[in-house]
Amino acid sequence: MSHQHRYIVVEGPIGVGKTSLARKLAKTFGHDLLLEKAEDNPFLAQFYQNQRQYALSTQLFFLMQRTQQVQTFRQIDLFQNAHIADFLIDKDRLFAELTLSSDELGLYQQIFTHLTIDAPRPDLVIYLQAPVDTLRERIVKRGINYEQQIKDDFLQRLSESYTRYFYDYDDSALLTVNTQSTDLINNAGDYQALIDEIDEIRSGRHYFNQSSFLD
Repeated sequence: MSHQHRYIVVEGPIGVGKTSLARKLAKTFGHDLLLEKAEDNPFLAQFYQNQRQYALSTQLFFLMQRTQQVQTFRQIDLFQNAHIADFLIDKDRLFAELTLSSDELGLYQQIFTHLTIDAPRPDLVIYLQAPVDTLRERIVKRGINYEQQIKDDFLQRLSESYTRYFYDYDDSALLTVNTQSTDLINNAGDYQALIDEIDEIRSGRHYFNQSSFLD
């Protein structure tokens, strides 16, 4: 199945369902899949135990990892290989601003600017939203050990950071999706409605709030 959007990014806070949706969209559109690999970060489990001590090492590892992925992606002919990713490179700064001290953040920003100056721009960003209690339920359900230590306060601040970031986002077409009352993975009607919405998007900001409970 061909599709007008050659580079789609699915984004949102921890537990919102980015990877599951990215996998499903990639299968539907026949696009290659570009996934962040949090499990490869050797500092992440320690970060959730002691954020202050491991914040900088965790963020720098993610930054280098994602930059390498995007640079590899840039070498691919977009006319031959379309992609769907479950991360936007700019997300690193959102996490950095939440977890790093002012001195660490200054160092991080210098490195970020140097490494991501040529990062490709998506054709479409799908921003998934959900309240903290829904994020918590999903984190518990998927059962990743280190994630169970994430505090609700951190999830709240992270969600607010995403909201502020996408409030002014205009680098590409943006589709904001309310996932609290929408089951994009298990409800075929909800998922098809999302596909139909994506097919209509050319530019600008759009909102999707299909409710499976209204079927």
